[in-house]
Amino acid sequence: MAEAMAASRRPSVIWLPFQECTGCTESITRSHSPTIEGMIFDMISLDYQETLMAAAGFQAEEALHNAMKDNYGKYLLIIDGSIPLGVDGAYSCIAGRSNLELLKEAAKGAAAIVAMGSCASFGGIPKANPNPTGAVSVSDIIKDKPIVNIPGCPPIPVVMTGVLAHYLTFGSLPELDDKGRPKAFFGETIHDRCYRRPFYDQGKFAKTFDDEGARNGWCLFELGCKGPVTHNACATAKWNGGTSWPVESGHGCLGCSEPDFWDAGGFYKALSMPADPLKIAAAAAVVGVGAGVAVSFANRAKKGAAKKAHETTTLEDLEK
Repeated sequence: MAEAMAASRRPSVIWLPFQECTGCTESITRSHSPTIEGMIFDMISLDYQETLMAAAGFQAEEALHNAMKDNYGKYLLIIDGSIPLGVDGAYSCIAGRSNLELLKEAAKGAAAIVAMGSCASFGGIPKANPNPTGAVSVSDIIKDKPIVNIPGCPPIPVVMTGVLAHYLTFGSLPELDDKGRPKAFFGETIHDRCYRRPFYDQGKFAKTFDDEGARNGWCLFELGCKGPVTHNACATAKWNGGTSWPVESGHGCLGCSEPDFWDAGGFYKALSMPADPLKIAAAAAVVGVGAGVAVSFANRAKKGAAKKAHETTTLEDLEK
């Protein structure tokens, strides 16, 4: 990878911030493998990024237009933030021009687009009900360019730099899932990678954030953890240089890398609840199942009914 990057001219990267909170930029500056400074100095030519660049005002806008002109058809365009369509895009403007206008202009000459963060990928928090600004995602606007979504609020630092490194090395986007996310990082649920999963399978759930189960590291499913329906690499890539991640610190997953996570189901409401084992046993007895089988079935239900009840559920289903 290093040899491939060293042998070629550093590609132009243009990063446009739209309706966002700067959290994605804050996050990527904390990447440790590769580091953002290593990418800027050794791998790419970061020709425009409002937060990180030294230029401002006229000089910054001139750098943007020159980069688009000189690298037309070749530059990688990164977008963070949603695009507001309300009031002709007046809710978010740069240099007197709407995000919508800037996106369409920059996308024309881009080789590919990276939608960085849940806002650019799916509309994010600005799109949350009642969506007063008419916020939409990049893919809602641009239909003729390859787009990779890297959702998260914010995304994991090494996921962002890892996808960029893949593109710079191979000249193509990584394999994507049905929501445009790279499978290498979003191919499995947080639930499947979680170190608390064995407690879930044993039916051991924390009931409050400070009870004995919580102190013993039991599963946070009943406290609203959205790990079973959230695809991301938090459990393995972690945060802060691989130090920890929300579930390890005692808080359930919010599902921030899924569409419409803000409106789906409530952060502290369980996806489903384990079925009552006594009711299941009684129902089994009514249809003629032997007592021993009923008791066994009830025990299995107590430990695993939640899994059967929700693992095909999505955040979109909850919102409906």
